[in-house]
Amino acid sequence: MSLLSRSKTNLVDMLIVLFITVVSLTCLVPFLYMIALSFSSNNAIISQKVSLWPVEFTLETYKTILSDNDMIYTLGYTIVLTILFTACCMFLTICAAYPLTKKRLMGRNFMLTAMVFTMYFSGGLIPSYILVKNLDMMNTMSSLILPGALSVFNMIILKTFFSSLPESLEEAAAIDGCNEWGILVKVVLPLSMPSIATLSLFYAVDRWNGFQDALFYITDKNLYPMQLKLYQIITANQQLDSQQGEGSMGAFIVPESLKAASVMFATVPILLVYPKLQKYFVDGVMTGAIKG
Repeated sequence: MSLLSRSKTNLVDMLIVLFITVVSLTCLVPFLYMIALSFSSNNAIISQKVSLWPVEFTLETYKTILSDNDMIYTLGYTIVLTILFTACCMFLTICAAYPLTKKRLMGRNFMLTAMVFTMYFSGGLIPSYILVKNLDMMNTMSSLILPGALSVFNMIILKTFFSSLPESLEEAAAIDGCNEWGILVKVVLPLSMPSIATLSLFYAVDRWNGFQDALFYITDKNLYPMQLKLYQIITANQQLDSQQGEGSMGAFIVPESLKAASVMFATVPILLVYPKLQKYFVDGVMTGAIKG
């Protein structure tokens, strides 16, 4: 009987592994297809010969992207923007989450309810645009940082993680003479690094991939983030291709190839951050979402 149940368990485990493998491949195939497109020649793409492997390997699409004199500047600007945005977001998230863990805080439930309310209801796009314009934040870096500087969802995750920490640690620090800021900086934050690292990555990825707010608030080309800059390149290439017509299409890079190379160019920098922070994912998100 035990052998039968063990075989059933092994079969279930194999089915689970097979299912996860299929799902993983489903997510990986489009990524591989984009890589193949970005390294394939125009003729191969037009002839629809490209599948998951580059055909007639070429680097012309990447040369086109990097030939823009402002591209390196845009990359550096986007990195600085992402770092400032992440730092601002984490500061506000910590400052909002830590006090809400204290039962002695007057109006705690009301403030938490008001924050959660904004997760489901907002003023909309037009009021947000009017607010940014009236605050003279158009064509400034602050328009890409302040409007989205606090995620209530991430704040709740961090609050739950703070609540799961033993109160005895804070009491011991208070006996040693630490005030609230000292307890937060010396006790709470060092123990919360898994959640802080995970949420920082969430904020960084969100800003790196941000496009819509820059499209609305930024018209100065020197302030274009990476995603908007790549959008301008793709749009210009599509217009050029449509003006030349089908007869001379082979002389230019087709939009599909340029789009694929743009996606890879914008994905690789933020993708390099994942391996260093991946070990914090389970401890940070699962602990913050379940405990407390």
